[in-house]
Amino acid sequence: MPSDVVISAAVEGMVDEAVICRLLTHAGAIPGIIYGKNGKQDIRLKIQGYNRAAQHTPWIVLVDLDNDADCAPILHATWLPDPARFMCFRIAVRQVEAWLLADREQIASFLAVRRDKIPRDPESLVNPKEILVELARKSRSREIREEMVPRTGSGRRVGPGYPSRVIEFASRHWRPDVASVHAASLSRAIECLRCLVTRQQGSGVLSE
Repeated sequence: MPSDVVISAAVEGMVDEAVICRLLTHAGAIPGIIYGKNGKQDIRLKIQGYNRAAQHTPWIVLVDLDNDADCAPILHATWLPDPARFMCFRIAVRQVEAWLLADREQIASFLAVRRDKIPRDPESLVNPKEILVELARKSRSREIREEMVPRTGSGRRVGPGYPSRVIEFASRHWRPDVASVHAASLSRAIECLRCLVTRQQGSGVLSE
């Protein structure tokens, strides 16, 4: 059920912003100002400031695990061993693209590929973003291939329209409840947000 709770966020980039906004509304919150969007190291430098702000108002900080640690709890303990009362610090295993791949039916339809081509355990992938691009390469849709797959010789990891297409999927087609069944770190993020909404409502302070 929607609430009046406004939650601020910090993320690595534009795709993560779309994912966080979708998760916030899914958890019944109102997206506040989204900070960061300047890479992972920028968040690392500023996380203590975000944590101080979360002593009084609700926050979620989302980063990818990547290969920075063997597991999310280790990275969590290294970055933020003492989260504030209203802080939800979550780590996508190993990239936020794994959360999107976890909704196999919808991502297959969006990319115009067979569902059996979508990995069943996306959080076990070393590089989910790379897998997403490879799936787009096999798409029956010429537009998907041209926009999401890097051009030969470009030296880029993704195509020119990759961010806009993934943002479109995350915002309009992705089902976090379905995806959370196949992505444990996503399930924990949703639960954390729902608890944060409940905690903030109980505090009597609903927004910044």
